[in-house]
Amino acid sequence: KLGADRLQPGDEVLTTDQDYPRMINGFKQRVRREGIKMVQVSFPNVPNSKQELVDAIEGGITDKTKVILICHVINLTGQIWPVRDVVELGRKRGIPVIVDGAHAFAQFPFDRDGLDCDYYGTSLHKWLMAPIGTGFLYVRKKNIEPLWPLMADNDGQHDNIRKFEEIGTHPAANHNAIAEALTFHEMIGVARKAERLRYLRSVWVDKIRGEKNVRFNTNLLPEHSCGLTNVEIVGIEPGKLAGWLLNEYGILVTTIGHKQFQGIRVTPNVYSTLSEVRLFGDAMLRACREGIA
Repeated sequence: KLGADRLQPGDEVLTTDQDYPRMINGFKQRVRREGIKMVQVSFPNVPNSKQELVDAIEGGITDKTKVILICHVINLTGQIWPVRDVVELGRKRGIPVIVDGAHAFAQFPFDRDGLDCDYYGTSLHKWLMAPIGTGFLYVRKKNIEPLWPLMADNDGQHDNIRKFEEIGTHPAANHNAIAEALTFHEMIGVARKAERLRYLRSVWVDKIRGEKNVRFNTNLLPEHSCGLTNVEIVGIEPGKLAGWLLNEYGILVTTIGHKQFQGIRVTPNVYSTLSEVRLFGDAMLRACREGIA
């Protein structure tokens, strides 16, 4: 039996050029150590349809493709990927799909059965707001046995998902706090949470949507994105804009640079107040019209 961890020289791993750097580096190391090949396809950062994303993956598949890796949500732009469609694409060819769900879990509604993927991993400190260093891993049952854990498991755990929890001595408080974070999340309700996130986005987006020097690097339709948005003010370097927002208003955003686009990543959460989001919108409007000099 072969797991997704057992690749031979010349085997290909297919992903995109917008997937998360930590995941990409993991496979780059395997390229150096084992002689596999990583293929990264490009796709529009503001796609007109989700089929464009599926087509990008399909165009990269060859007879040497052994694994597909995709992000459920692209951390650069907030683009939600059609995971189920990519999974079906891979399954027809016998190719397992690994899904990086770091920015998806607890941001908007979905369920495991709806995705039907082979592997799903996520950190929990982002939209769930559990402690840093917490996360979860799903492995389809038939894939557990052939997949080796990164840290040695005990004899007899070969087909037990718990073998992936063998991580040595670690603070119990972190994983104990996950239950509290889940309780808080469930009290709000993920559908209500997603609606709130999209509403908060609309508050600041509507202030600057009509400005000629504003470029959104995110498809703002609800089927494409939720609480994470990438925006650029043309003519202002994203790093300088981020510094100006922090120094002038105490607003923290993340600078994003990619060969296809650049901008700042804006991610208000459920605890963000309307007054804070309106202040950000006013600041961006000022930057659009007056500059930041």
